[in-house]
Amino acid sequence: MSAPDTSRISPTAHYTGYVWCRHGMSHAALETRQGRAYYRALQPFNRLSSAVNGGMNLETMLLQRHRIIDHILRAKIESGEVQQVIEIASGMSPRGWRFMSEYRDRGLVYVEGDLPDMIARKRRTLDSAGLLGEGHILREINALADHGPDSLFGAAADLLDSTRPTAIITEGLVNYFDPESVRGMWERFARCLKAFPSGTYLCDLGVAAELDSYLTARVFRRALSVFARGRVHVHFEDADMAERELREAGFADARAILPREMAGEVDIPISRGPAPLRVVHATV
Repeated sequence: MSAPDTSRISPTAHYTGYVWCRHGMSHAALETRQGRAYYRALQPFNRLSSAVNGGMNLETMLLQRHRIIDHILRAKIESGEVQQVIEIASGMSPRGWRFMSEYRDRGLVYVEGDLPDMIARKRRTLDSAGLLGEGHILREINALADHGPDSLFGAAADLLDSTRPTAIITEGLVNYFDPESVRGMWERFARCLKAFPSGTYLCDLGVAAELDSYLTARVFRRALSVFARGRVHVHFEDADMAERELREAGFADARAILPREMAGEVDIPISRGPAPLRVVHATV
């Protein structure tokens, strides 16, 4: 049988997967030739961006968001506030494998969701490397679906225990959708999490006020849009606006965290220039 078509897998999935491997955060099986090629192709732009923006570039932002989300999730798991996770648009992220390696003995359940081509490729990768164990589940999930087996609600009903506190993660997802779609996703996530004793949502987003001061911002956004094969959106003028939108979507509390606030707790690169990235920690 021929392998599934993977032509629709975003280049960003390959690129981010390579970044995690390069920084010792992933397994070699999750590194791809495409990711290595994209990384090398973007290096001149990253060096220029770093030079003119006080150290800020795409790789810096990727490391900031991934490690901060990991830090918050780990603390929640160790405190018992999270016992199940659904990561939507998980791509080639190593988070499911790493966290199940650490917390399988605690009974953690980790569901990775993505579109069919990506899930098929990742399942083959993890299976062939012996990295897919009990409690680590790969499932087709469409973040825009309200009903059906490929919706978040379908996955939650089929795979999760409604008596256990749960987290939803979307890393690197929201900026590829228009504002109306993002509001719909957030309402969907809040509604889903309310079915559990407690719920946590973790994601990243960009803020316009900081991004507009980023000297290569326009070039960066256009290049990233071409690279990701779709428009990159920046929905929020500032962090306060993002937090208000999350509360209106149904979250009881929401905080858009500036990465440098976490520098004392998390091993992340910190730039001297603008900080266009925020990591969202919202709860129901």
